[in-house]
Amino acid sequence: MNPGDWYIWLINYKFTAMLTDIHPKLPMRQKANTREFYTSILGFTTFGNDFEGYLMLQKDSVQIHFFEYMDLNVLDNYGQIYIRCTDIEDLYNEIIRRGGTIHPNGQLGMRPWGIMEFSILDPDHNLITFGMDL
Repeated sequence: MNPGDWYIWLINYKFTAMLTDIHPKLPMRQKANTREFYTSILGFTTFGNDFEGYLMLQKDSVQIHFFEYMDLNVLDNYGQIYIRCTDIEDLYNEIIRRGGTIHPNGQLGMRPWGIMEFSILDPDHNLITFGMDL
């Protein structure tokens, strides 16, 4: 097989593996603070083993993993995740009821791209955006 044939074969190759889930990893400074925020404000629960410097949380079918980054400057943190949800107004109101703070530019509303969204910041300034198709 000459090099040109190899390239053509490679770009036409069909993967048989299918991607099934994604579990983002975000930085955290203090495991206890991160756990408290996600469990008390967002309703997540801890799962898996308790590893030093690592935290795994789950709510419904969403998992978020956190790695310890003690020197994280929150003003330089651009960690972000986007979570699709149902009943976004109920979720929004429940987060506020539990003491969560909505991002100043992330109030609940319809976006130009046709999705109802809102955003919050966690204790380490990871931006969590929730969205629902209407």
